[in-house]
Amino acid sequence: MKLTIIKCKKDFLYITLFFLFSFACIIGLRYEQRLEMQKGIAEKIIRFHVIANSDAKEDQDLKLAVRDAVGIHMSELLKDVSDRSSSEIVIWKNMENMKQTAKKVIADKGFDYDVDICLKETDFPVKTYGAYTFPAGNYEALEIIIGAGKGHNWWCVMYPNMCFSDTMYEVIDEDAKSSLKKVLSDDEYQKVLESGDYKVRFRYLTFLNQLCEDNKNAYIEKGK
Repeated sequence: MKLTIIKCKKDFLYITLFFLFSFACIIGLRYEQRLEMQKGIAEKIIRFHVIANSDAKEDQDLKLAVRDAVGIHMSELLKDVSDRSSSEIVIWKNMENMKQTAKKVIADKGFDYDVDICLKETDFPVKTYGAYTFPAGNYEALEIIIGAGKGHNWWCVMYPNMCFSDTMYEVIDEDAKSSLKKVLSDDEYQKVLESGDYKVRFRYLTFLNQLCEDNKNAYIEKGK
């Protein structure tokens, strides 16, 4: 009787370990697939990132004023661009102009902050714009840092334009739908229409939540 109980416990342990191993492999594969999807999306778009001097209200308001001045100007210059490479060329050609635009806004508002502007790889969290959710990961972004750059930041998608309509800031779902479909594959487009942060959660087997998170972090580190 005792041997039978011991055998049953061992069998249960082996089955449990097999289940956990299989589950870890499946979760790992899913995160790897999502990482590859994110990379595919990142290769086709350019994001826009503005960082405020501080979290003081006047600095946050200034951040939005700089966002509007630069974003609206660049959306006009990029409206006829058909791919990311061409967008990069336009952005590089207008880098100094954008810096001067930002400095003028800052001066007009009564501040004397320095401005740093560059096109760089930046790590973004999951972010939703209107109906579209972009997965977390590294993206090329036009980044503007105002002053000390210690305040909350703002971000959107510069190419294809998802944030500016005519002479104002606006998340533009209808125009984004058309422009995104031109630059993304069908699978990638469906991906950004999904919502949430893609986490798999378990109500009772709570220890599996950490297993999922560990696998996710491992694959993110692998992709950097």
